[in-house]
Amino acid sequence: MFENLSSDNPVLLALLAGLFTWGVTALGAALVFFFKSINQKVLNAMLGFASGIMIAASFWSLLNPAIKMATESGANPLFPTVFGFLGGGFFLFLVDRTLPHLHMGLERNQAEGIKTSWQRSILLVLAITMHNIPEGLAVGVAFGALGNAASGALGDSAAIASLGGAIALALGIGIQNFPEGAAVSIPLRREGMSRLKSFWYGQASGVVEPIAAVLGAFLVVVMQPILPYALAFAAGAMIYVVVEELIPEAQQHGSSDFSTIGAMFGFAVMMLLDVALG
Repeated sequence: MFENLSSDNPVLLALLAGLFTWGVTALGAALVFFFKSINQKVLNAMLGFASGIMIAASFWSLLNPAIKMATESGANPLFPTVFGFLGGGFFLFLVDRTLPHLHMGLERNQAEGIKTSWQRSILLVLAITMHNIPEGLAVGVAFGALGNAASGALGDSAAIASLGGAIALALGIGIQNFPEGAAVSIPLRREGMSRLKSFWYGQASGVVEPIAAVLGAFLVVVMQPILPYALAFAAGAMIYVVVEELIPEAQQHGSSDFSTIGAMFGFAVMMLLDVALG
């Protein structure tokens, strides 16, 4: 059903997909106009749901296609997938150690990264922004793969790097961005910030996604051989975020059953999207 679109500019498609995921983040942040607080169990379930989607997307939309593409190109799939995966995790490790940020529920003096005098609200937004980078890259790489498939550079991988699969990934990332937008704006409102300002910071956490999406798509279009590495890189970065940030935040206030159930549903939703559309 997507064949007629697969030859369109993949960088433009990546931009549109990135704008979509940013827009869904803004929709989630807009909940602050209706709610001043959020039940902790609901928040845990939302964060768990986001974790499940990112874990599923890492395999179904990124690692599995990377393995198949490397195999079809005649290369040993172990090196590009393992090296790319670990490289993505190491990249986020460096960002985590460098970018000033503060995880939800922690005090200002527990901020990570380079020491700074920035306000608590800025540091909270940067924590979410940090893990939106690999999400945007993942979307961009998925759409950038369409350019390689259309050119025939990867042979039969055109079926793997389908527009349907890229759309499934963008939809999955967008769905999990909705609760993330709310998870930023509503706690800021609870801390005394105005509704408008809370919404502004909440949606701002997603602005990096279209930028990262365009960068990811551009890189794989101009450097075709790096595609399996890029897919695995995005997967590694996403898994790092899940393990380092989302899961601990979803369980730090108890009610871990809700975060676990949310993760199961999130994984199932992303798997359904990828199988149905990819």
